[in-house]
Amino acid sequence: MTTTVSFNEQLGLPAGVPVIDVDTHRTEPHDLWTSRAPARFADRLPHVETVNGSSQWIFDGTPVGHAGTSSVIDRDGNKLLGMRFAGYSMDQIHQGSFDVAARLEFMDRTGVWAQIVYPNAFGFGGQHFVAAGDDALRLLAVQLFNDASAEMQEQSGDRLFGMVILPWWDVDAAVAEIRRCHALGMRGVNSGTGPHLHGLPDLGDPHWDPMWEVCAELALPVNFHIGASGDTYSWFGTSPWPGHDFEHRLAIGSAMMYLSNASVMANLIFSGVLERHPDVQFVSVESGIGWIPFFLQSLDYQQAQSTPGTYGSKFSLTPTEYFHRQMHACFWFEERGVAEAVAALGDTNVMFETDYPHPTCLYPDSLATASAAVRTLPDVSRRRVMSDNAVRLYRLPVPGPAVGTAIGDNA
Repeated sequence: MTTTVSFNEQLGLPAGVPVIDVDTHRTEPHDLWTSRAPARFADRLPHVETVNGSSQWIFDGTPVGHAGTSSVIDRDGNKLLGMRFAGYSMDQIHQGSFDVAARLEFMDRTGVWAQIVYPNAFGFGGQHFVAAGDDALRLLAVQLFNDASAEMQEQSGDRLFGMVILPWWDVDAAVAEIRRCHALGMRGVNSGTGPHLHGLPDLGDPHWDPMWEVCAELALPVNFHIGASGDTYSWFGTSPWPGHDFEHRLAIGSAMMYLSNASVMANLIFSGVLERHPDVQFVSVESGIGWIPFFLQSLDYQQAQSTPGTYGSKFSLTPTEYFHRQMHACFWFEERGVAEAVAALGDTNVMFETDYPHPTCLYPDSLATASAAVRTLPDVSRRRVMSDNAVRLYRLPVPGPAVGTAIGDNA
């Protein structure tokens, strides 16, 4: 007789504990903006046209990027390795990449209760909304995107959670949009990392304090997805040498993109943002965890060696202590070293992701990979990493028994 093992049994979790996936993506339907736009703006807001034989997003008459699917799962459920996914159309990819009902069916089939969802078309941090239009049109485009995310959350029965995209070129508008989206029930903020690339103060400047303050007030975590600025958003970037073919460039560029969030961590800490705003929680998304303990040790060392006297004056904590208090990171394909990284970073500071349906996503057996990574964790740590931390950080309404200890309690 065949014995069926549940997903939770496979992971070593108690029955009823919901598995939370904190990084996935949605391929934006081509009518996301036009179906919601006031009639007088429909032809100016983002829509898809064929330009020189290629599908392009057009914003206020300007081509702003390829309208790709960003999905490596085809309609039949096969994972496309290498660059085979490039050029696929919406009718060739897995419907869960863009359709709510199909995504929920996929989640049920693979043992995931809820997902945090990030964008594609205008950058992983919404950084490309300044590519065209005037400020009023850009704000409308951002608001309609957030409306679509709130609708997705409602349609999913509170299982799919888009993060608030910001009109980041105007801090007052960003604060107002955070408040508006919080009232819609949204659970976190998705921030770009490069306003200084557009003539604005960098995120460490007090100019942005009102934004951090409203996030603290409303208990909304601030998420920094890799590739959330104009200088880091690229499949390949500048890391691969010119002699590589496209697939090797993809491999090198993807691996290096994960590490781009190291600079985000370092700049947030040494700019004093965490010191000034101790109640804001930050998440490094799709960056992995194995490199972070070494990097934090490096920052601790550099704090003492390169900025002597700042500990105890400008900074009340070391970089590692700031991370423990206010930062979070997530893993997916890592199997070796996860237990050691969790022990170093704190078991309330790590979460699980799949990156569905992007090139490095865990598919089709994401929880089997996770099981190999977390099986050596203590029971309480395994539950925190796979469920409780995300539930508490994003205040997710989930079924099942009450979750465990609060974020920041490493007892």
